[in-house]
Amino acid sequence: MMRSIQTPDIIEELQRQFEPTELWWQPTIDEVPTVWVPPHQIRSILQFLQYEVSKPYAMLYDLTAIDERVRTHRVDQQPSDFTVVYHVLSFDRNQDLRLKVALLGDAPSLPSIIDIWPSANWYEREIWDLFGIYFVNHPHMRRILLPSTWTGHPLRKDHPARATEMGEFRLPVEKQQDEERALQFNPEDWGMTQVRKNSDFMFLNLGPAHTGTHGILRLVLQLDGEEIVDIVPDIGFHHRGAEKMAERQTWHTYIPYTDRIDYLGGVMNELPYVLAVEKLAGIEVPDRVKVIRVMMAELFRIASHLVWYGTFAQDVGQISPVFYMFTDREHIFQIVEAITGGRMHPGWFRIGGVAQDLPEGWETLIRNFLKYLPPRLDEYDDLVMHNPLFKARTQGIGHYTQEQAIAWGITGPGLRATGCEWDFRKARPYSGYEHFDFEIPVAARGDCYDRGIVRVEEMRQSLRIIQQCLEGMPAGPYKADHPLTTPPLKERTMVDIETLIAHFLSVSWGPVIPPGEVSVGIEATKGLNSYYLISDGEAWAYRARIRTPSFPHLQMVPCMSRGFLLSDLVAILGSVDYVLADVDR
Repeated sequence: MMRSIQTPDIIEELQRQFEPTELWWQPTIDEVPTVWVPPHQIRSILQFLQYEVSKPYAMLYDLTAIDERVRTHRVDQQPSDFTVVYHVLSFDRNQDLRLKVALLGDAPSLPSIIDIWPSANWYEREIWDLFGIYFVNHPHMRRILLPSTWTGHPLRKDHPARATEMGEFRLPVEKQQDEERALQFNPEDWGMTQVRKNSDFMFLNLGPAHTGTHGILRLVLQLDGEEIVDIVPDIGFHHRGAEKMAERQTWHTYIPYTDRIDYLGGVMNELPYVLAVEKLAGIEVPDRVKVIRVMMAELFRIASHLVWYGTFAQDVGQISPVFYMFTDREHIFQIVEAITGGRMHPGWFRIGGVAQDLPEGWETLIRNFLKYLPPRLDEYDDLVMHNPLFKARTQGIGHYTQEQAIAWGITGPGLRATGCEWDFRKARPYSGYEHFDFEIPVAARGDCYDRGIVRVEEMRQSLRIIQQCLEGMPAGPYKADHPLTTPPLKERTMVDIETLIAHFLSVSWGPVIPPGEVSVGIEATKGLNSYYLISDGEAWAYRARIRTPSFPHLQMVPCMSRGFLLSDLVAILGSVDYVLADVDR
């Protein structure tokens, strides 16, 4: 039945349009409107939200599933063995909507929605791969992250979470032959078709070990001469089961794992995770913590963009910039190391704060960097962005419209390059971003060059934010005074035995987070990154969904490459700025 007290407006709209007795509103801690819909209505409701409702929900932000079979705390929820969760986003409303579909049985299925959102392709394949939920009428329902010979669906609760639970690995001759046959290329199995009559096509493997793919990625290209007819990305080579590992690590010990998702983003990975846990636990962090987090996140935004800048220039033929920019990045790592003790993956944010206060002399390090980098960026403008050869290789290449970007789930600089001024730091400020003065860089053409323009200007805006952090760093504690912070404050551990015991348990086992579910997103280095966390009242997550920007971005590469030449593909890949661990998790 549909609740009527404080029902969100969008759910009332759905109630007027569809049978209200079949809809169930679920209040959540994050206050994202969440409604359960029956399987037979999911396509109709999604089509209504995309095409018919005023201020439509134009983007399929995320699509995932939950194995509910051993979950105990399910207040205000429909009974189900599995739940498929559709997360859609309305830019006009600045609002999310979460739709849930309850499924029963060991082999559940749902209709595909690829015709509504093309970005659903990979998400549906991922759910099939990891949960065994089949999507009817999907044109290419096969595994995407795991090998085709894999047995089972790893994000089901009955699948082993550790290698020690799976028995000794053996590779008999028969299994080796099966694995080799699975690697053989058959265009039809990859979803490729003959699109032109009286033409001979060539198939080409780019990768899995190619400098232009920036990691282990295989792109199977269908070429007509040198023109790209189709591309099928083969991903999963970096898959490490990051979401599965969250179900066995405590809330606290999982923090270092987040750094390895977008491994160039450092603490930017930790931020949405700790924000989500803090929202679950009801922890409000001090102002000093917020500003410290913002400063460190923006340092890593610049560090990540410098890697993109140098390698992008190198991809299209310039050798020198990558050396200069990696040197600049080293200056950032010296600051990060002085503050956190780590470099690329500091694992320094904590639930309720940060690991320790800023060290003596941090102001000098930041002030010197703020003087050092701006003239270097000006020099790189002349060296790269104003270079006529660089412009010839990137302008008008790999372009897409704002509507296409939204349909494919593109966020961050890739979306802002089409003229869409959307940034979570402005639209939905978190960690005190509403108190900072900065601009949102945008461009208009949505091509390789414009994606570069946006990222270059973003570095300058990050410097503005860091300058304000330096000048306005508030006094106060570096951690919240809350019993669920990790590690907890130690002031009384040597005073009474009860506090000492509580401290010991919290450090060794981690905090027990109250039951609930939240989704928190941030403006990460490559786009919108969010953690959808479900607590079942334990010391670890029941479900941890990581929505990464690189996953939908890489999925759109075939769309933005068709009709261009093979030589253009390297420029297109470089302009997307993906990280394959961010894709594969």
